[in-house]
Amino acid sequence: LRRGYYLYKTHVMKTTMKSTLMVMAMSALFACKKEKDNTPGCPVTMETLTGDYKLTALEYKASSTAAPADYLAYMDDCEKDDTLSLKNDGTYNKEDGGTVCDPEESANGTWQLHGKTLISDGILNGTIAIWDCKTLVYYIDNAIKPGDRLTYTLEKQ
Repeated sequence: LRRGYYLYKTHVMKTTMKSTLMVMAMSALFACKKEKDNTPGCPVTMETLTGDYKLTALEYKASSTAAPADYLAYMDDCEKDDTLSLKNDGTYNKEDGGTVCDPEESANGTWQLHGKTLISDGILNGTIAIWDCKTLVYYIDNAIKPGDRLTYTLEKQ
């Protein structure tokens, strides 16, 4: 009887130990993954910004203390599915994709990067706030009136 209890206790301890080790290993894996995903290392350059984007958020604040308004909600559906292609040669194409607007709203032009400032001859102007090689967030101060801020969020496709 004592031997059976000992074997049972040993089995429970081994199972508990295996479970604990498995949880620790999984935690370490996820911790490493999270750390890897959040590591800096995506410089703001024309090369890293080159690619195709879709607008995923557009926020307007009338002042620094004002509540943000979702301007994406006010856009027509045909504008929400457009793509912006930034090319490494300093050109861009905005394509009226999916649901086509009437009239069509495609555009071409040039863009530059000076530090963290985007400059173009059209739709891409502002200061980069966030760039992680996937999500580009940039803002324009005094976009409509003095003291306001318009913030664009684009996702690389």
